[in-house]
Amino acid sequence: MKRISILGSTGSIGTQALDVINDCENYEVVALTANNNIDLLEKQIKKFNPKIVGVGNEEKARLLRERLDNNKVDIISGIEGLISAATINCADIVLNSVVGMVGLVPTLEAIKSKKTIALANKETLVAGGEIVTRLAKEKQVQIIPVDSEHSAIFQCLTSGKKEEIFKLILTASGGPFRGKNSKDLENVSLEDALAHPNWVMGKKISVDSATLMNKGLEVIEAKWLFDIDIEKIDVLVHPESIIHSMVEYIDGSVIGQLAIHDMRIPIQYALSYPKRKFNFLNRLDLAEIGKLTFEKPDNKTFPCLTLAIQSSTIGGTMPAVLNAANEMVVNMFLQKRIMFKDIPKLIENVMNSHNVLYDPTLEDILQSDMWSRKQVQKLVELK
Repeated sequence: MKRISILGSTGSIGTQALDVINDCENYEVVALTANNNIDLLEKQIKKFNPKIVGVGNEEKARLLRERLDNNKVDIISGIEGLISAATINCADIVLNSVVGMVGLVPTLEAIKSKKTIALANKETLVAGGEIVTRLAKEKQVQIIPVDSEHSAIFQCLTSGKKEEIFKLILTASGGPFRGKNSKDLENVSLEDALAHPNWVMGKKISVDSATLMNKGLEVIEAKWLFDIDIEKIDVLVHPESIIHSMVEYIDGSVIGQLAIHDMRIPIQYALSYPKRKFNFLNRLDLAEIGKLTFEKPDNKTFPCLTLAIQSSTIGGTMPAVLNAANEMVVNMFLQKRIMFKDIPKLIENVMNSHNVLYDPTLEDILQSDMWSRKQVQKLVELK
């Protein structure tokens, strides 16, 4: 029996993780957290009977307590709820699928409690990669990637030793605007940006995919997850999203992981690792697909990928600044306060204004995150 705590249970990854758990034996859900969607959270509580539940604020927590009168679940609000769910004694695995910087501190607390981490929260490693990986090594905690690309690399790395790696190859669908030029992007709508060609994802990640920032963040994640120089990580656009990523070894062999585009596959692998479990998902039919195509990313039209890699090359607090600025501008785009093409311009402006702190503490990272958000707000107000 594996006991699972899910941070972000009402989001895309969280709901699919519960689908996986529901369809498999030998899993027990011991904690759930959500931000605002207490209607869905209430249904999840009644179905999976967790011991601890975290909600975004005290008002939502109070409403949930009233609805669940006589239920034995402990309902905690705010960051305390996230930390309680991340550190609950009986959990074997903490699946962190919250969106945003809020996922960093609970991950660190879970590592301190020596929980295995199934990681779907990009910001944990983008902003705090050095601190997180150092602590995980110290506590001998394993971080298992949930993102399809990192899960693919994680699986491909069983084919060789670390010193035999030539490079990692992260594949990207190219998003809804693949093949467009800069002029084509001047008046794209929010609805256009959310229309991902292959994956069903949350709004923030969908916009990140449209700008290619998502792939830039994944490059930074891969650096920390697999302890490899960023110069050894390539991005390759693969519109079919069948090869989820690859590893090239020094002898010229390239090992790739292939599957249909269904996030339940990497989620199940992270929860069942080191074993694999049977499921009833659709199987990959390469004959039906017919062909797989590849192309280089268009860094000129989609500069967010380059900005992300630059932030990691600079290091220190710069990736945290990039991440916070991106969160802010994407949220503003979702609110239709800025245009799509404003996203990279605002991020670059904030990066250029930042005085980098090297070998940062957690406090340095959190302060840089806050500074970056305020800078974005100022820039947008001045427009």
